Amino acid sequence: MGHVYNLAIIGAGPAGIATAVESYLQGIRDIVILEKDQNHNSTIRKYYKDNKRVDKDWKGQKIELDGRIYFVDGTKETTLDFFDEILENHSVELRTHVEVQNIEKQEDYFEVSMEGQTVKAKYVVVTIGRMGKPNKPSYKVPAGIKKKIAYTLDGCSEGEKVLVVGGGDSAIEYAVDLSEKNEVSICYRRETFRRANPTNQTDIANAIMHKEVEPILGININALEDVDGKVKVIFSEVEAQIFDRVIYAIGGTTPSSFLASSGIKEEDGKPVHDDNYETNINGMFVAGDITQESGGSIALGLNHGYAIACFIQDHQEVG
Repeated sequence: MGHVYNLAIIGAGPAGIATAVESYLQGIRDIVILEKDQNHNSTIRKYYKDNKRVDKDWKGQKIELDGRIYFVDGTKETTLDFFDEILENHSVELRTHVEVQNIEKQEDYFEVSMEGQTVKAKYVVVTIGRMGKPNKPSYKVPAGIKKKIAYTLDGCSEGEKVLVVGGGDSAIEYAVDLSEKNEVSICYRRETFRRANPTNQTDIANAIMHKEVEPILGININALEDVDGKVKVIFSEVEAQIFDRVIYAIGGTTPSSFLASSGIKEEDGKPVHDDNYETNINGMFVAGDITQESGGSIALGLNHGYAIACFIQDHQEVG
């Protein structure tokens, strides 16, 4: 039958790493993490700007950590260093550049299928995040300007006229950061930035007051057009404008097709699970952003991993 791991974890974000390390600390061995990107915590690497604050109490949620991983407030860089360290100090196998296509339940194990290879495991935890599949606009993006449409700050230069779309923390941080060396507008369908944390609300208010960022609030975008390689944005209630670049920071969605291909049921855009994060498939669990209305809380992901590790150790046999 080939080698069968005790535990296979899909996704190397905070919840995935926590599940692996907490399981190791519970005495479970032979654990593998499968990550499609080149390193762990790809969402933090891609979508967090340099030196971005990373708070344990995300969006003001006061969360007590249940497990043995002690996470504190920091920055993007210190957070990545933290997860580097706990991976190095525990015997957990991390495979990168492997994208899981589906998971199939066999009689005594799960078969996790990737391109050209499979992994067998007694238990599986799915911790893929929402931002692995960022939300995209519902209207068409003309082919000629697709390179001018982005979801991170990658590819941005100086001296551009940039539109940031969104009203959350990432959108505000992108706008304020870019405004230092670019002409920046921020478009949000609501009138205020209530979703953002207090620090970012203050930062965007100051940037708008000092005319460093132009607000386009309470406005929707109806369409994009290609005008000689620049992006013409058609707004709902105000005149169209032309930008060098448009950056969308409008969240992410649950990867429903992947969940369906693995037999995991969904309700209201989230996978169905019990209090132990076990899905409708016995032995298959979900953790982290994928279980939440809007992802982002590292502390909650760590607690999910601890709960799953305790449940597997206490209620199931691992050899």
